Amino acid sequence: MSRPTGRVLTLLELLQSGGTRTMAELAERLGVDGRTVRRYVDHLIDLDVPVEAVRGRYGGYRLGPGHRLPPLMLGEDEAVAVLLGLVAGRRAGLTTATATAGETAAAKIRRVLPRHLAARVDAVLESLAFTEPAGEFTAPDAGILLTLADAVRHRRPVAIRYTDREGRRGDRTLHPQGVVAHAGRWYVTGRDPGIGEDRTFRLDRVTDARLLPGSFEVIEGPDPAQRVLSGFATAAYRHEVTLRIRGTAEQIRGRLPASVASVTALARTEAPRPGQESTDASEPDESDEPDGPPWLRVEVRAERLDWLPPVLAALDLPFVVERPDELRELVVALADRFARRARRA
Repeated sequence: MSRPTGRVLTLLELLQSGGTRTMAELAERLGVDGRTVRRYVDHLIDLDVPVEAVRGRYGGYRLGPGHRLPPLMLGEDEAVAVLLGLVAGRRAGLTTATATAGETAAAKIRRVLPRHLAARVDAVLESLAFTEPAGEFTAPDAGILLTLADAVRHRRPVAIRYTDREGRRGDRTLHPQGVVAHAGRWYVTGRDPGIGEDRTFRLDRVTDARLLPGSFEVIEGPDPAQRVLSGFATAAYRHEVTLRIRGTAEQIRGRLPASVASVTALARTEAPRPGQESTDASEPDESDEPDGPPWLRVEVRAERLDWLPPVLAALDLPFVVERPDELRELVVALADRFARRARRA
């Protein structure tokens, strides 16, 4: 590579790092004068790289938006980071519906790596193991994702066409508050102005999204991620479980995260009386202690109940099952099994 060509590529790399670069800074970094810098800029413009001149005391050059991405100049650490990010994103389901886009992007970066670095990256990818299987999720359409993100940024209403889990299709208007990635899926959350309530939609079930005229005010309250998690915890399921647990919210969240359960403080009059939670009031119980963590109300909605008794056992905190009776029976059955097995020689 000739020295002028190498300097042109160095100029492109400097501009890609962001911001406006002054003429003096570019001339010093390239080791040339101002006239030569202008000639290098002309070379980039001839290659359809959108370089803009910025006038004024602190003016210089910067990259402007173009109809296509300019050539990227990545350092070794940057190339490795991008490749690993593509691999992790693909396994976690955080890709768009164009499934081959990540693979072709990774292949392009891989082809231009120096041989020594390509061999080291291959070694990383071949030796890399994951503790969980790759996610098998339906990815959202890239155009829909970009449209919704634009609506969030500019506070624009959006019309979406959505298919619910029962297969019913419908058109909705949404004031989107944010786009959230959770457990391998993408969600959009916001206010439905027609009913005045918060709604959350899976992006892979949105078949069309269109910006509408006008704007809306941002709703005060939890951030978009918390809205999505709260929606999971309060969604309609077969069983509605209400518990009282004595412990801290951090202890409870260790086993029952926000996407599974809601946790609220109990009024003093609602806390169980000493011995109330024990099957035998004559037996001492740690929850009888006057000084200790508060009682909290925990509400869970679930399709099945069999997973809850082991979770409560793992919490190892005093608790009372308020409802349903079926859960109370499952807890007693699990305790009996533990007792029988513990007594075996």
